[in-house]
Amino acid sequence: MSERGALRARLDLLSREVAKFGAVGALGLVVNIAVSNLIWRTTDIPVVRAGLMGTAVAILFNYVGFRYWTYRDRDKTGRTRELTLFLLFSAVGAVIETGVLYVATYGFGWNSPVQSNVFKILGIGIATLFRFWSYRTWVFRALPAEEAARDAGRFLEQRRPSDEVAPGPVPR
Repeated sequence: MSERGALRARLDLLSREVAKFGAVGALGLVVNIAVSNLIWRTTDIPVVRAGLMGTAVAILFNYVGFRYWTYRDRDKTGRTRELTLFLLFSAVGAVIETGVLYVATYGFGWNSPVQSNVFKILGIGIATLFRFWSYRTWVFRALPAEEAARDAGRFLEQRRPSDEVAPGPVPR
């Protein structure tokens, strides 16, 4: 494969990964905003705390989506390590996200429902860039090429019909 073809293949894989990450993230955004707004509207919990609660629910939702769809082909060994790093980087993302909402709410006094949602979404957007980089780099690591090829070979062997069974009509 030429350098250009290899680059095109890598960009194609990256674009698929970004699309899957974005799809899970978009659903997580809906969960985050819905939970936050539900808490804002039905309780007396302060805006920033309610926003953080929405973020926590979305983090759990996103882990399932990332592990079992976006990064399902990635290294599955060391789940404890994976989950620990996921929660660590998610917490950093939550600090970024909540920090934007905190500054808007308490720094500038922008706390109407519309303003809270705008700054919540802005914080999510900034935190998403960090999360994408950290999850793909540290949490859901790609398998080494040699191990990935071995796994693919095992998968293909399982899919082949057995050589012991001769094709032909079934005896009556």
